[in-house]
Amino acid sequence: MAVQRKPKDKEARHGDVKAETEPRLPLSGIRVVDVATFIAAPYAASIMGEFGAEVLKVEHPFGGDPCRNFGTATKRGGDTLAWLSEARNKKSVTVDLRTPDGADIFKKLVSKSDVLCENFRPGTLEKWGLGWEVLSKLNPGLVMLRISGYGQTGPYRDRPGFARIAHAVGGLAYLAGMPRETPVTPGSTTLADYLTGLYGVIGILLALRYKEKTGQGQYIDAALYESVFRLSDEMAPAYALYGTVRERTGPHNPIACPLGHFRTKDDKWVAFACTTNKLFEALAKAMDRPELASYALYGRHQKRLEARHDVNDVVSAWCGSLTRDEVEKKCNEAGAPYAPLANVADIFGNRQFHARRNLVAVDDPNVEDTLVVPCSLPRLSETPGEINSLGPVLGQHTDEVLEDLLGMSSNEIKRLHDNRVI
Repeated sequence: MAVQRKPKDKEARHGDVKAETEPRLPLSGIRVVDVATFIAAPYAASIMGEFGAEVLKVEHPFGGDPCRNFGTATKRGGDTLAWLSEARNKKSVTVDLRTPDGADIFKKLVSKSDVLCENFRPGTLEKWGLGWEVLSKLNPGLVMLRISGYGQTGPYRDRPGFARIAHAVGGLAYLAGMPRETPVTPGSTTLADYLTGLYGVIGILLALRYKEKTGQGQYIDAALYESVFRLSDEMAPAYALYGTVRERTGPHNPIACPLGHFRTKDDKWVAFACTTNKLFEALAKAMDRPELASYALYGRHQKRLEARHDVNDVVSAWCGSLTRDEVEKKCNEAGAPYAPLANVADIFGNRQFHARRNLVAVDDPNVEDTLVVPCSLPRLSETPGEINSLGPVLGQHTDEVLEDLLGMSSNEIKRLHDNRVI
């Protein structure tokens, strides 16, 4: 599959601090300090970087963000594919926040920035004297994204939180799997991190808009489990009104029929989503069984729900008699709501991904050949996001940022290096 390749430009690729982001991007002029780790809050910062913000990734001088070791390693000193992809467009600045000099540098960086992203356990920054009360006095217009497992308040605030824990607490993991069997991982193990990062970006942009009006900053309190729970459609009102507890339903769903996954003759899987009578009629046409959509049989939504096991059996038998390509051809001709269950190899060969340039190839001297990463989203007509660099080498921009942004002398920077502050 062809991919969108970024031009091989060493200066842009390495994110030279002296090279200004193109002013045409909507967030150019915004500076973000990303002191978070792994994915949730760093993902929010990455999105802002794709749309023009200058993102300073503040890491511990020895080891850096643990995300550097998360996932598949590359030749570049252990930095992983996850790091290279998710730390795109950032500048790495190493500072030990637990030292007086390091805390002072951090305060100076925050005072010259618009946004701070962090996802330490609640109270950690306060313990270091770098909490909201301190930083907001230094920078009254500061917008601070705070992501944690359970939020900054409540009886669980001090508990460690990770995406898998959030999937459990937020009700998602309970629903994943076959009825009465062991609940399984609901897709990506880091889904809650990405979801909360997205909510984090929304919060940041809302807060920046309020700052434009008033000059006043604020912090965003985002909890991993809340992002998961917010996507639970009618579960809360259904339980509150009728005491309904949704259980695992396997590959199908009880709210519509057929709405699930079916195996094909060549041992592949396809999905159908017949949420209306019209859509089921199209599927019946694809199956060469138009009578199935008659009112006498399954043409009414409620009738299909009542007979959903029978309907699913009919659809399953049809899929089992055809290859996935044959099912796709018939469904596309009839306008039936169909899609294959794609693995990543399928995605790389998908014409839709190619046409939309969903995969971007970025050259990097420390990675074999090129690295292919997902494109920037959302898709803006006039100012689309850009991927100008992969995740930086640890401390790659420390000296440049301290000299150019904070005005430190070479002697002072050397002293900080000698004292292992940076």
